[in-house]
Amino acid sequence: MRRRCGSSIVYGASAIAVLACFAVALMGAPRALAQSPGPLDFLTADELPQQTILMVALAGAMIFAVLSTISLMRARDRTEALNVRLLEQIGDLQGDTDRAEALVGEPGQRLVAWSDSDGTTLTAGSLPVETGIPAEEAAFLSFQSWLVAESATRLLALVAALRERGSPFTETLRTVAGCLIEARGWSTGGTVAVRFRDLTGDRKTLAEVQARYDRLVVQVDAMRDMLSAAPLPVWLRDGEGRLTWVNQAYAAAVDVADPVAAVAAGQELFDAVGRQAIAEAHHRDLVYAGRLPAIVGGARRVFNVADIVADEGSAGMAIDATVAETAQAALRREVEFSARTLDQIQTAVAIFGPDRRMRSYNAAYRGLFDLDAAFLESAPDETAVLERMRASRRIPEQVDFRDWHSKLLSAYQSTEAQEFQWHLPDGRTLRVIANPHPGGGMTWIYENVTERLDLESRYNALKSVQGETLDQLAEGVAVFGSDGRLRLYNPAFADIWSLDNAMLSALPHVTAIVAACREPDGDAEVWQRFTASIAGLDETRSTHGDRIQRSDGRVIDYGTTPLPDGQTMVTFVDVTDSANVEKALLERNEALEAADRLKNAFIRHVSYELRSPLTNIMGFAQLLTEARVGPLNDKQREYLSYVLSSSASLLAIINDILDLTTVDAGVMELDISEVGVAAIVEEAVAELADRIADKRIELVVSAPPGLGRFVVDERRVRQVLFNLLSNAIDYSDDGSRVALSVVRGDSTVNFEIRDEGAGMPDDFRDTAFERFSSMPRGSSRGGAGLGLAIVKSFVDLHGGTVRIDSVDGEGSTVRMNLPLRPRVAANAAE
Repeated sequence: MRRRCGSSIVYGASAIAVLACFAVALMGAPRALAQSPGPLDFLTADELPQQTILMVALAGAMIFAVLSTISLMRARDRTEALNVRLLEQIGDLQGDTDRAEALVGEPGQRLVAWSDSDGTTLTAGSLPVETGIPAEEAAFLSFQSWLVAESATRLLALVAALRERGSPFTETLRTVAGCLIEARGWSTGGTVAVRFRDLTGDRKTLAEVQARYDRLVVQVDAMRDMLSAAPLPVWLRDGEGRLTWVNQAYAAAVDVADPVAAVAAGQELFDAVGRQAIAEAHHRDLVYAGRLPAIVGGARRVFNVADIVADEGSAGMAIDATVAETAQAALRREVEFSARTLDQIQTAVAIFGPDRRMRSYNAAYRGLFDLDAAFLESAPDETAVLERMRASRRIPEQVDFRDWHSKLLSAYQSTEAQEFQWHLPDGRTLRVIANPHPGGGMTWIYENVTERLDLESRYNALKSVQGETLDQLAEGVAVFGSDGRLRLYNPAFADIWSLDNAMLSALPHVTAIVAACREPDGDAEVWQRFTASIAGLDETRSTHGDRIQRSDGRVIDYGTTPLPDGQTMVTFVDVTDSANVEKALLERNEALEAADRLKNAFIRHVSYELRSPLTNIMGFAQLLTEARVGPLNDKQREYLSYVLSSSASLLAIINDILDLTTVDAGVMELDISEVGVAAIVEEAVAELADRIADKRIELVVSAPPGLGRFVVDERRVRQVLFNLLSNAIDYSDDGSRVALSVVRGDSTVNFEIRDEGAGMPDDFRDTAFERFSSMPRGSSRGGAGLGLAIVKSFVDLHGGTVRIDSVDGEGSTVRMNLPLRPRVAANAAE
């Protein structure tokens, strides 16, 4: 105010001074004009008004100057007042700026402003160092350097929209250091500003939750889009188990047009049993994973199902495993078949994986190295297996086992199969093959070649011996190839046919050899058959033999033998001497056969001729014993008893001869019927009662109950038992013991007759069942020798067996077995 008053005083004093000067000038002007000579002297009275005008003009100018001064002074005062007010506003604005700078400079935030008028950028404030945001303005404005790519891209787009259209925004951003900041942008007038604030405390937590929520929403949307397009059925259920969402694959699986219709209809993919299985599994665990069947498109499919319980329901998906299940089943069958096949082969096989641990093995491997099955099933590594083999001495003895072990396992670095020879301490030799697997791992094959090497050695030795033997053979040997050419021959072959060695060394064709061996008048058919058996086109190769008669009297037999490799071996034998002997023997044999036929015819004829008069003799002798014919004295009765006894014996011999003749003629027929075993034994024993009593023989019969019945010719079996018991009684001493035991087997009835007689010598036991073979009984001559022959014939007709076990001087045992039902019921002579 003092400054403004001083200015007014100065302006007023100046105006007064100017006015005073003008007044003095005006007052002194007339006088000066009047007193001073000059141009005005010539003025006339007419010229005085002009002076007056001049004076008035001067006075007006003075007045105007005064007024201008006064106006200028007033304008100056107003200017001063305006300056005062502007200074006061500047002071106020400066205070506001200081307060704004104080607010902007608050820790934890930073402001960026852009002016549209001059394009300048202003930054203020700072953010914590741990956020990773640079403090320098240039580095700070390069958002890509301290924001993650997604946040930086989003911020640049928002700032561009703010500067172009004035669109405000509030966004949460993530720094490279992992911190969250809030960016808020707005515009005012021609300036746009963005404030960056570090989010701490609840705001930070809220921002993180919001960011997480945003990410989850994006992820859920992406997951739902992915599951909607997935080719496998996916579903969501609420807490009550009702479907709330399904994808297109689910709708297609349940044969519904779209997912919405499938949810509305509550269309289930699995049946009640499958859903119940899922529900029961959820009682034990939140996650169900299993395999369930479903009908899709009218066909049964198998799905791998995963169903997870959530807070407000559950979610699940199904993967079609039909093809996988079929492939797995086929693979399991193939693996099982391969395992069974490996177990059946004699070659030991062990398979190790890329980690050098046991994958599989066969039974031959376990048996070859005597390894415990439990040890092998534990999938041991190869080093442990070799150590176990070494402990049991099933690998070659090594001076440096570690070096040998390293060289052996170096096969894993090879791409080609390697072969080793193992000579084991027990004398065996193994051929070991290491076959690398393309996917890693190794297959070890152990072949026991001990026998093969031994066979090769023996084969080479045998080949050498056979070569020498072949050269020393008296028989001629020639081997022809599949092309009919000679491959091998021995010297005897050349000698038999008198062939030149030079010719044979050229290995001629069989036709050339036939041409050299055949006589002009020889048997052409024999040689044609010989040639055809060697060079013929018959696919069924078989042995062939024939005889060649030479004009010089020699007889040569040959035989062809097909060899496995398509070759044919021919042997030639000079049988001239043996052929002559054979001819003589044939002639002698024919004579003997004729004599035998004559003997049999004579015996048969004589038997029939003797039987009729013998029957008459026995009949008349029996008549003489009757009282009505006439009385007989004691001596006559004794003689008649001798006649009847001798006649009966002779009749038995004749009947035996006739039976044997019937068997030889092949017309013997068995009268088959079902009879009791015990009954037939009792009948046979009863027929021998008199003879047993005469010799005071103790006959012990062991026939336990339950022998049952069997199908035989009752008369013939009784005759067999009669003959066997008679033979035992005849060859037993008086007062000795004869035992008969009968045992029923599963399919036979077994008879055993044991006596305590003198037994049989070895030479007679072998011929006991032959006809007319008889052994003397002490001082008396033996019988006709037909009883055991009859036994053998009838037992054979029943399909049974009979044999004699005897030791000279210790008695004999006859064992006879008869089937419960003979195989041939009639016409037993075959």
